[in-house]
Amino acid sequence: MASMTNPTSLAFRAAVREDIPAIVTLVESAYRGDASRVGWTTEADLLDGQRIDPEGVIADIERDASQVLLAEQDGVLLACCHIERKGDFGYFGMFAVQPGRQGGGLGRAVLAEAERRLQTDMGCREVRMTVIDVRDDLIAWYERRGYRRTGEYAPFPYGDERFGIPKREDLRFEWLRKPLTTEHAA
Repeated sequence: MASMTNPTSLAFRAAVREDIPAIVTLVESAYRGDASRVGWTTEADLLDGQRIDPEGVIADIERDASQVLLAEQDGVLLACCHIERKGDFGYFGMFAVQPGRQGGGLGRAVLAEAERRLQTDMGCREVRMTVIDVRDDLIAWYERRGYRRTGEYAPFPYGDERFGIPKREDLRFEWLRKPLTTEHAA
């Protein structure tokens, strides 16, 4: 059962280099290995190996129009995501919530803050993301929050272990998108 988190007691901030070890640990715990099975976002049945590396996080932190957003409570990192302006749309990715905190509203609060920042701070009118297309529960979660499947796909980077070691041969990413209008800004 998820630990309930009061979204109003969350503090949001942009990550800095000193946060990188904690971000890598959080993301790995949410997606890989047995620890990730506590939550419902695990990819442990699909992929082995790492989910992210410190170099990728550094690039996301330091690139123009890019931010790694952290959600903390009482100074403890509970969740993170990456947001970036890419031309006329915003990109959302690297979304991770502590496995024991999943299912209690924390993810919804982080997603809402990311969408607000993309719209208000970065001037984006739409947000896009990619999700491994066999992750039906995860895609359904995003659809309940206004995202739509596009039927557009990107290949999984087979052979590049920076993104994990696939346990299946049929992995690919599907693009999801959502308009960011004043009714979606939280």
